[in-house]
Amino acid sequence: MSSSDTPYANLTPDAVLHALQAMGVFSDGRLLQLNSYENRVFQIGLEDAGYVIAKFYRAGRWTDAQILEEHAFAQELLDAEVPAVAPLPLIADLEVDPTVRCLGQPATLGLLGDIRLAVTPRKGGRSPELEDPAVLERLGRFLARLHTVGAAKKFKHRTTLSVETTGRAARDWLVQHKVVTDDQRAVWLSVADQALDLAQAAFDRIDGLRLRRLHGDCHVGNVLWTPEGPHFVDLDDACMGPAVQDLWMLLSGDHQERQQQLHSLLSGYESFADFDWRELTLIEPLRTLRIIHHSAWLARRWADPAFPAAFAWFGTSAYWSEQSQLLRQQIELMQDSQQGRPMADEEDW
Repeated sequence: MSSSDTPYANLTPDAVLHALQAMGVFSDGRLLQLNSYENRVFQIGLEDAGYVIAKFYRAGRWTDAQILEEHAFAQELLDAEVPAVAPLPLIADLEVDPTVRCLGQPATLGLLGDIRLAVTPRKGGRSPELEDPAVLERLGRFLARLHTVGAAKKFKHRTTLSVETTGRAARDWLVQHKVVTDDQRAVWLSVADQALDLAQAAFDRIDGLRLRRLHGDCHVGNVLWTPEGPHFVDLDDACMGPAVQDLWMLLSGDHQERQQQLHSLLSGYESFADFDWRELTLIEPLRTLRIIHHSAWLARRWADPAFPAAFAWFGTSAYWSEQSQLLRQQIELMQDSQQGRPMADEEDW
């Protein structure tokens, strides 16, 4: 097992506190690890009272340039008064550790050996009540504001969400590494390829599809609600993509419930910015990409001890059988969308 398989093996509490001190963040010793699988995230108590959040990036996932683009986007949002959480400036203290470096303008990415980290203010909140139409309308307005900032320019280094980069790349990795069990491989591969072909066809049908900078992973766990309203956290998956990517993961329940939720979201969204209604036909293709990508993500991270402990059900024959069934359902939904209407359109208003 290589160190890249277990990148946090040496991230002890002492290592965390030493890295922070070398970057000008002085803790009083209070350290609480928060839930996060991809990165390691800690709540840090400060000597002068208060808390910050320190995120230690997984080695090999993003380049320094990609991380700094994430940081710059967060600051752009904050400057435009879009409620996001942007990294704090860091200061390399060479007296604490002569190998420490801080990158960015301002410096927001700290490097110390194999450690790369960012520090943000701690922003509390609770999960938004997505069953409340007024909450969804407000979320829609804030997403429109986020997308308006996101449309102002393009990412140069971060990824673009597409069938090729998100779906086929994951499918190919799973096949090359023989992750799918022998008894399920042929079936899963057949339905995965059919689903990806339908997803690509859905993207191809939208002439002039506009891509913009997105949150990228806008599910309920990455939106925190306060009396002042929502704020967005964790731009780790920020990417170029269609606006609907930041809407569909907020929908839940049966078809009618999701349609009502979408109506509220778009009512708020269109009070601030135009929405390309053709993108609604991408909801099921995007869900399909996420299903395949999630399997590859689990497989890629399996050497990390945190993953077998949390996802013990992954990788079995039963798991791959269930994945094939999920993809069959997606195929039916995408075929229905081809033959009829999407889950909502402007005529429903």
